[in-house]
Amino acid sequence: MAFVIAVDGPAASGKGTVASRLAEFYGYPMLDTGLLYRAVGVRLLDSSGDLDDAVAAEAAARGLALAELEKAEVRTRAAGEAASRVAVHAGVRAALFDLQRDFALREPGSVIDGRDIGTVIAPDAQAKLFVTASPEVRADRRWKQLLGQGESVTFDEILADIRKRDERDSGRASAPLTQAADAVLLDTSEMTISQAFDAARRIVETARARWGNPKG
Repeated sequence: MAFVIAVDGPAASGKGTVASRLAEFYGYPMLDTGLLYRAVGVRLLDSSGDLDDAVAAEAAARGLALAELEKAEVRTRAAGEAASRVAVHAGVRAALFDLQRDFALREPGSVIDGRDIGTVIAPDAQAKLFVTASPEVRADRRWKQLLGQGESVTFDEILADIRKRDERDSGRASAPLTQAADAVLLDTSEMTISQAFDAARRIVETARARWGNPKG
């Protein structure tokens, strides 16, 4: 059985960094599912489609290739906003389900980060983490990231974006952002990257011990 590490949490919580470090440490492939929704949003924006059109969004999600996640456009602020809007459509989530589920079942294991991994995509994951941080800390991280990418934005704009995305992601009817009952909460507000990774690794090691310390 594949050993699945599910890493969920809100935008800019540090879950992507934690997930990538866990993947490197254990030698597992990693999937950032947020990029899938960003790629769907970019597809729609490129074709002048309506992000709030459920039918058009579902059509854009079907046939999505993992190679599209490498495009620079999927990491922009606009792509992040688009992802949050298309993710509310149940058809989009259904269209992307098999791709995510198949990735989760890879042997000997995988690391997947997103917002509904431990609750919907891989509810049977052996290790589940819910990574979070205060809205202000998350906004500061994303603001600095975007400035580094050459985008002209203010901290207040990003904080407003973060709060709006939290509300949309948590309030959507289909697979809302929520902590799985058996997920371990990891608040990275006061942690360095190294501290967050070390805490996450300890959580995973506890899960591995519980499951017989699977190889990989």
